[in-house]
Amino acid sequence: MSLRHAVLGLLADTSASGYDLMKSFETSLDHVWHATQSQVYGELGKLTAAGLLEVSDEGPRGRKEYVVTPAGRDELRRWLTETEPVRQRRNDTLLRVFFLGELSTQEAVGFLEREAERCAGERAALEEVEKTVGRVEPFSVNGRLALEFGLRLATMQEEWARWAAAQVGAREKAAGAQDGAASHDASGRPVEPKDPESSER
Repeated sequence: MSLRHAVLGLLADTSASGYDLMKSFETSLDHVWHATQSQVYGELGKLTAAGLLEVSDEGPRGRKEYVVTPAGRDELRRWLTETEPVRQRRNDTLLRVFFLGELSTQEAVGFLEREAERCAGERAALEEVEKTVGRVEPFSVNGRLALEFGLRLATMQEEWARWAAAQVGAREKAAGAQDGAASHDASGRPVEPKDPESSER
């Protein structure tokens, strides 16, 4: 996915200004494709120059309404039907998880718990989007599908991070219990360490 196709997709249903598009990126699309104001306005200029958008109306203080041209709609359909989605194989969080053995148990558990809280925050933000956007107008079917994906993903990641933190913590407890058991006999009495010299005599 690219920013240009996100802009074309938003404008495919109705004309909008750069300000209107930014509101969409900050709410319903924020969990899908984050974009800054400078990026959005820059893309509007590029798409207009390429003939994929055109200015349908100009208001006070230079406010412009943009609409998709037939060529822009063709480009959007081409992207949807003829190109494969870019599936990211890099995950910074999981890469760090591979190397948590370099940290103490407390540090590793702390990392995973912070990850769980981050995911919980993402889920809460999406739930707020669901409330605020839904109050203005009902979600489209496709909008609901995208939002539900984000909600389920955040929930799954939070549950995984909390489970992983518990696994790491339990591993240390189990290791401590084994060490304790090794220092006692079957009756529970402490076992004195053997003198290596006495065993040689």
